[in-house]
Amino acid sequence: MGVVVDFGDSGKRKASIEGLSNLVKADLDRVNKTIIENMQSPVALIPQLAGHLIAAGGKRLRPMLTLGAAALCGYEGERHVKLAACVEFIHTATLLHDDVVDESELRRGQESANAVWGNQASVLVGDFLFSRSFQLMTADGSIEVMRILSEASAVIAEGEVQQLITTNDTETDESAYLEVIRGKTAKLFAAAAEVGAVVAERPKAEQQALESYGMNLGIAFQLVDDVLDYSAQQEKLGKNVGDDFQEGKITLPVILAFRRGDDEERAFWRRTLQDLDQQEGDLAHAQALMAKHNTLADSLDRARHYAAIARDALGLFDDGDAKQALVDVVDFCVERAY
Repeated sequence: MGVVVDFGDSGKRKASIEGLSNLVKADLDRVNKTIIENMQSPVALIPQLAGHLIAAGGKRLRPMLTLGAAALCGYEGERHVKLAACVEFIHTATLLHDDVVDESELRRGQESANAVWGNQASVLVGDFLFSRSFQLMTADGSIEVMRILSEASAVIAEGEVQQLITTNDTETDESAYLEVIRGKTAKLFAAAAEVGAVVAERPKAEQQALESYGMNLGIAFQLVDDVLDYSAQQEKLGKNVGDDFQEGKITLPVILAFRRGDDEERAFWRRTLQDLDQQEGDLAHAQALMAKHNTLADSLDRARHYAAIARDALGLFDDGDAKQALVDVVDFCVERAY
């Protein structure tokens, strides 16, 4: 049975990314066109498989951050469109690889690419999309842009490897967990936002502010994702409740429950996550232990902490529609009580 998480005052205006979507709609249409153009290949399986994932939807949050940051910085050129497409290619490539590593059968409510075409094709098409992203970077011609996005690609890979190391390790602590999510999730948020300032040739302080905004937004986003995996809310995302549990992933709700538990409870976590010896009713028991030790609510408190840092990072910028849209994204990422 899923745990329903209290996301706060239901009477508040519901957080939304609609403001950012409306702000960047014209540019995002051009980004989508650029994505379709650049995933074409004479090898028919490549656009077929890539299109399966890209057409599945997703909010295009990361490329929208590039477009929104560029708008915030007053940019009026063209470069941000292809760079936003580049960001989405990096993200899509990592999704293809992640689903293979995690042996996932669902992605955004439909069959994952590896479930349809197999692991080999998914890995290789992921490699193709990474390569396309680098072609878009080099076409832009900016060494600074290439540094930011290529570094993000490397850090994402490091984060995924680090997660592989910590999976099934119940001794993982909160600092190691945060290192993983900074790499595998938050780094691309940070890069996506920062390049919006770079193309606008804004001062270094503004570039760093948008990098901080993206990094802390990304941390908050992943913390909430990890909470939702044990929540009834997850069913509305087209995902299975408890995927992380079944895979033995060590996320913050687990880390807190393990630290706060007694010997019997820690033995449960070792059996189910370390040894992957899982029985019927174990997921419900895991959720009960998290409720007992308040670990989902405390993990959300951590997310709100990083969200506050993200909001503060925008303090350098003048008030306006673009700034408000980026603030709303922070609230949306934390309050995703779909």
